[in-house]
Amino acid sequence: MAEKMLDRATYKKIKGMTREEMQSFLTNYYNNVMQDASEATLDIDELRKEIGGIKGVGEKRLDEIMMVIEKHLCS
Repeated sequence: MAEKMLDRATYKKIKGMTREEMQSFLTNYYNNVMQDASEATLDIDELRKEIGGIKGVGEKRLDEIMMVIEKHLCS
């Protein structure tokens, strides 16, 4: 994920906000981030293929790695 810098215009706008405006701004920002995160996808088969292509990672180790990844994705 690319880090975006806060431009000067947005900084000045935030600086001049009231509490209600700031709350609305942060709520909208949070909702946008959550929407972007829910649209993110991960191709498990492609991931397995790329990890398997790393020198020194055999089938048994690959299975262990994939079990850990799947455990964290499903929780």
